[in-house]
Amino acid sequence: MKVICIGEMLIDFVCTDTNKGLVNGVNYVKKSGGAPANVAACIGKLGGEPILVGSVGNDPFGEFLIEEVKGYSVNTDHVASLASSTTLAFVSLGDNGEREFAFNRGADEQLNLDDSTINTLLDDSILHLGSATALLGGELGDSYLRLAEQGKANGNIICFDPNFRIDLWRGREEQFKTICNRYFALADIVKVSDEELVLLSGQSDMAAGCQHFHDLGVKVVLVTLGPDGCLISQNSQQYIVPAYEINAVDTTGAGDSFIGAILFQMANSQPGDNFFQDEFKGFIEFAGKVSGLVCAKIGAMTALPTLSEVNGMSFVVKNK
Repeated sequence: MKVICIGEMLIDFVCTDTNKGLVNGVNYVKKSGGAPANVAACIGKLGGEPILVGSVGNDPFGEFLIEEVKGYSVNTDHVASLASSTTLAFVSLGDNGEREFAFNRGADEQLNLDDSTINTLLDDSILHLGSATALLGGELGDSYLRLAEQGKANGNIICFDPNFRIDLWRGREEQFKTICNRYFALADIVKVSDEELVLLSGQSDMAAGCQHFHDLGVKVVLVTLGPDGCLISQNSQQYIVPAYEINAVDTTGAGDSFIGAILFQMANSQPGDNFFQDEFKGFIEFAGKVSGLVCAKIGAMTALPTLSEVNGMSFVVKNK
């Protein structure tokens, strides 16, 4: 089954000056990025069938991005090259791998899908909504919502990752929550961090926060807990799948590779009557291995492993 990833493709300029931040950093390395592109690349590297839907500038950066994701076996037939400049992001990394972002938005917001394209994309596919910029509005926002609503009407499996970025929504958090509620009502699966759970549910208790999403219609809630693993909430059951020991040097793309690995497995399985309930623990264990390997190297895409590399590695479960 295909996996449709819609949203931004962009250039990450990663600061190589340790702990300097964006204010004081002067040395940067160009990397391909954008959450939907990262997810699609992960699926392709593992051997799946990702289709990336987005827009870049008709410039050297846009050309670089298209060629880069093609190298990860990503279908780019629905990536448009536009007159606007390619979207850029500047990223600074600390010793613990945590990130500081600054965005210079361009062509990604101008994606415009017609009804025929939407229907073609949704044929025999899982829809992943994980764009950090689509909820900001514009033509991308309109296409994003129309694709989601048609996918819901068609019965496609829909996965939603809000991908909250404080630098994009500072002072407008309530607006972000309102927009996200519309997508929670359309989604079958939601992936949030523990911080996003509190922000978007208004609940500090994890069980109550998950129930907030279930009440909106979500079948499965996945709460990533960093080094503590991932909580799965489904059919009134909640349990934590622990993380693996890893030497994290760059967390950029960790969440994208995590959900990408889950979508790869879902696309090669059948949901059954209980919507993958018996499979999700294995899905999360595999995804934890993939994201752990990504964190151990620099770069959201260049760190992605193949399926054989994941299966050939030994992993130790992290003890609390």
